[in-house]
Amino acid sequence: MTRSVVAGIDGSHESLVAAEWAAREAALRGLGLRLVHAAPPAPDHDRAEAAAAFSWARSGQDLLDRAEARLAVLHPHVAVTGAQVAGPAAAGLLAACEGAALLVVGARGDGGFDGLVVGATALAAASGASCPVVVVPAEAAVPEPEVVVGVGARHAAGPAVDFAFRAARTSGAAVRAVRAWTPPGVSPQAVLGVPEEDRGTWEDEEVQRLSDVLRTWRETYPHVAARPDVVLLHPAYALVRASRRADLLVLGRGPGPRPHTPRLGPVAHAVLHHAGCPVAVVPGAYA
Repeated sequence: MTRSVVAGIDGSHESLVAAEWAAREAALRGLGLRLVHAAPPAPDHDRAEAAAAFSWARSGQDLLDRAEARLAVLHPHVAVTGAQVAGPAAAGLLAACEGAALLVVGARGDGGFDGLVVGATALAAASGASCPVVVVPAEAAVPEPEVVVGVGARHAAGPAVDFAFRAARTSGAAVRAVRAWTPPGVSPQAVLGVPEEDRGTWEDEEVQRLSDVLRTWRETYPHVAARPDVVLLHPAYALVRASRRADLLVLGRGPGPRPHTPRLGPVAHAVLHHAGCPVAVVPGAYA
């Protein structure tokens, strides 16, 4: 399959906002955009359910046609296509994005309940897709031209950092690399009890670690401004705070508890629920 940007739509406001974000990204990258809508499969032996499934599929096709027409006007140089998949939305999107450059989904869709920030489909996509996934909120603050990337200590940061630098180069933004830390063996609540001299020594070490991580990417992308940001905070809080003035927040996704299983950790969960900008989740094996 030709590499493209894939966006899931279900008719919700959030999914249409995500589709517009995906179209802008496809235009920046010079790629096509594939819109995907999931519809329940038609049963073989129940006429009433078969009629309902047919009606759902027909409504889905109408939705795809309208979305394609609108995005073609907004982004005339982007080749926009649409496709329906039979079955649950999450499974359909995961299959549709195989070989894609990017999967884009709204933070929540038509289902769920009032107050729900991130839906099950978005979480399933972010935790299981083979390509990077961008989860787009319905509303975001007016951003600075900045891509924020979280650089942690537990997993290799390479794919996420590379994705952030590529995104910044494409959009003309700067990269801000955030490394949140607490002193070894000290909970975030007990940091104030640590002597200032010890905190300073540990912080210097964290700054050096972050500089070491960024060195390769600064050499690879010499025209992208990179700003290291070492903060004495819980990672989720530091990243959510940074997202309030960013175009995009990038997170890495580490391996699951068993070999070859995906995993979305607690920091990523918290960020997806509270971030003020679109969040990209990049699998560790992505290249």
